[in-house]
Amino acid sequence: MHRPAPQQPQASPPKRAAKLRWVASPPPSVVRRRRAVPATPYSGPPSYPVPPRWGFPNLTWRRPTNVPGTASGEIRPIDRIPVLARSLTTILWTFAVLAVIAAGAEIWRYALLVESRDSALNSSVVGFSDAFVMLAGLLTTIFSLLPAGLSVWWLLVARQAAADEADEAPPRPVWQVLVGVLVPIVNLPLALSVVSELEHAVLRRSRDKRPKPSRLVLGWWGAWVANWVLLIVTIIWRIRPGVQAMADSVLLVAFTDLAAAVLAIGTALVIRRFSDLLMPIAPERLRDFRVLKIEGAPDPELRTARPVGAAR
Repeated sequence: MHRPAPQQPQASPPKRAAKLRWVASPPPSVVRRRRAVPATPYSGPPSYPVPPRWGFPNLTWRRPTNVPGTASGEIRPIDRIPVLARSLTTILWTFAVLAVIAAGAEIWRYALLVESRDSALNSSVVGFSDAFVMLAGLLTTIFSLLPAGLSVWWLLVARQAAADEADEAPPRPVWQVLVGVLVPIVNLPLALSVVSELEHAVLRRSRDKRPKPSRLVLGWWGAWVANWVLLIVTIIWRIRPGVQAMADSVLLVAFTDLAAAVLAIGTALVIRRFSDLLMPIAPERLRDFRVLKIEGAPDPELRTARPVGAAR
């Protein structure tokens, strides 16, 4: 008889633990619902039974960062530009009007001189003309000192403000700027260099590039040279003796006054342009734009699925 060999028990594969996630949540009866707060109707502005004790201090306006003893209390050059530019522009236009009036008085005097060659003049008319010429010339000469001094001050402040914005030192020292705009004869070529350097700094151009003056600066420099040349020629011509030299000097003075008016207007335009470039754009000068049409843009991608929580 054959006896079957005992079979060895086969090892059963290990059972894997079931991936279960137990979540405990309280029953609905336990959760307390918040009561909906009804919206109260508007009953008007607040009222107080007594005058309120809170409010702003009774002080004049001051800078928020004006802390005594710190650098924040100092007024930067860029903060002086708007006030200086606004005041100086008004003064320059006023001087231009006075210069034009003075030129008209000189032209009237020359017309009387031409008329006096053939006929006698009324003494009252001649006296009024002389008083008008003297008063207009005196006011123009005295008033010219104010815009000249303020223009130099604005130039120095604008140079420092442009240098501070670029985090660099000014291209030349102050004494060279004063010599270039105040010393006669020398200021004829140097004034263009000083103003061109300021325009170069205001436009945020690199110092490695050579300053290239714009048409506005070149026009201002032409009026500057013409004004100084006419002034020198007028002074020399009035020294000459003779009646004809006196009559010619009247015309030269009229042309000098007109050149001064043109120079004042050009200076006002230069100051206004440079100040606008230095200062940030005011919000009231900006316009709100609307997009009416888009051309050449690619089509937007369409959504293939609705995001979770999006409203249908």
